[in-house]
Amino acid sequence: MKNLKTILTFWIGSISILSQAQYYIARDLTAENSFSENIEGPNVDRHGNLLVVNYINDGTIGLVKPNGKASLFATLQNASIANSIMLDKQGNLLLADWVGHSILKVNKQSKAITTYCHSDQFNQPNDLCITRNGTLYASDPNWKEGTGKLWKIDTLGNEFLLESDLGTTNGIELSPSERILYVNESLQRNVWAYDVNRAGDISNKRLLIKFEDFGLDGMKCDLEGNLYIARHGKGVIAIVTPEGELVREISLKGKNVSNLTFGGKDGRTCYATLQDRKCIETFRTEIPGKRWK
Repeated sequence: MKNLKTILTFWIGSISILSQAQYYIARDLTAENSFSENIEGPNVDRHGNLLVVNYINDGTIGLVKPNGKASLFATLQNASIANSIMLDKQGNLLLADWVGHSILKVNKQSKAITTYCHSDQFNQPNDLCITRNGTLYASDPNWKEGTGKLWKIDTLGNEFLLESDLGTTNGIELSPSERILYVNESLQRNVWAYDVNRAGDISNKRLLIKFEDFGLDGMKCDLEGNLYIARHGKGVIAIVTPEGELVREISLKGKNVSNLTFGGKDGRTCYATLQDRKCIETFRTEIPGKRWK
């Protein structure tokens, strides 16, 4: 009986090690060169499909099935090029159109495209995150000047400038509780944290973490509040705790990772967009994304 117990313990331990080994290993979801070099802004719809900007050509949206099969979902108008996709409660797409200085809305059924928000004060809306009640936050970099703004956009499409004295704002994300807003600066390599009140306004700006090399791009939170940061040029996703501790770097096959999102049936599948390879890579994580709360 003692030997049987030892064997069972070893067997269970071996299964656990084997299971752990499957996490954080990148593989291709789509073929190389299936998107343009501006592939960005992945998001997952309620059916598990990926929506990703700039499929084959700039100014488009691609739909990628869980098996990696990609097709054209929509083509934008007026030379618009999107950089980020968020989904509202109805499943409609909200896009950061950096060319048109706008946030666009794409109807999920008809695919009709309308302007949700436009401002001549926008630089180049880059990345978006959305609250459970539909409020948007947008990063807004000026790449030429190395500066950036931070905006709040309400459910009526009205914009409110939250901060203008920032570096090249890029990745933006809310904590699972939606009480903390994170925004990073690509060129300055800072990640800032703000407290968020019930009105959606921010305060208590503090530095979460500073990186010494490469760039920063899109960010997403897992269910426990860890921040997954695309390290553009380094080819890794950095995992940072809510306290600002770097705990892991997930190596990808490409180098110019622009953004990521969580999906899969259990929320533990990550999809990352690679601009140098013009494709999507995927890996498994131990903790689901925050949407699976």
